[in-house]
Amino acid sequence: MQISVGKLRGLQQCASSSGTFTCLALDHRQNLRRVLNPEHPEAVPDRDLTDFKLDVVKALAGEATAVLLDPQYSAAQAVTAGALPGKTGLVVALEATGYSGDSDARMSRLLPGWSVEKARRMGTSMAKLLVYYHPESPLAPEIEAFIRGVADECRKYDLGLMLEPLSYSLVEGQLTSEEKRAVVIETARKLTPLGVDLLKAEFPLSKDDRDEAAWARACAEVSEASRVPWILLSAAVDFETFLRQVTAACEAGASGVAAGRAVWKEALHLPPAERSDFLRTVAKQRLSRLATLCNTLGKPFSDFYQVDAPLDWYQKY
Repeated sequence: MQISVGKLRGLQQCASSSGTFTCLALDHRQNLRRVLNPEHPEAVPDRDLTDFKLDVVKALAGEATAVLLDPQYSAAQAVTAGALPGKTGLVVALEATGYSGDSDARMSRLLPGWSVEKARRMGTSMAKLLVYYHPESPLAPEIEAFIRGVADECRKYDLGLMLEPLSYSLVEGQLTSEEKRAVVIETARKLTPLGVDLLKAEFPLSKDDRDEAAWARACAEVSEASRVPWILLSAAVDFETFLRQVTAACEAGASGVAAGRAVWKEALHLPPAERSDFLRTVAKQRLSRLATLCNTLGKPFSDFYQVDAPLDWYQKY
């Protein structure tokens, strides 16, 4: 597919030289508060969120091709503190945390006071949009229109768009493994044609499904359904499980990972000195292993895109 030069440059900034992604995910907000203080998340000071995120960025960003941050507690802070290396891509979330509506009809919204235009002005490599999506939800058409609108803004400012759709059940309880497979695959099929440049996808089976042959088949179906490169999110599974999931995904056509709690979650409950040691040893080794795996097995994003740059391109840009 054709892609603009600005979006291509953003993808290049977020990828390795081989065209794969090892994105360090740190855009968590309210769910991070809940982990830090399950009984009273509202009691967690904003400064604690920022300090934790800066500790992780300082320790791990050098191993990542890009870092995914939120605009409230970490994006500008990581830049101004010098925590984010200049060679590492910056992806910034657009959405407000949480959702409105009922649990079976969930609607995302943009963070008030924040925009695609502001993300571009601050030097973001790509923008990220999280939506809650079920293809059969009565809100599905509204969410699709929401994505199109954000994609139009990204196109206007020539900023790449990473889309993170999260699945949910339309009835009480969680999706079964087969239901999740159907939802994740159909989500990739329906949403990636809407102006998305990179899909951040859930593993297409439940975390309790241990049939690795089924993993491979399901990941291949995601690759077939998606019109754009896709990367696998970690969803807080343990690291060794995530490593096997990443292997299955990349062998089936994924272009890398967005690794969050699978890499750094133990650091949340450690005192500062032990936290620093854990991040610079165990967590760093984990991210390095993921980067090697993605570079070896992942599908380069350049297999999806091309850009024409005739001599008069700047006159039409």
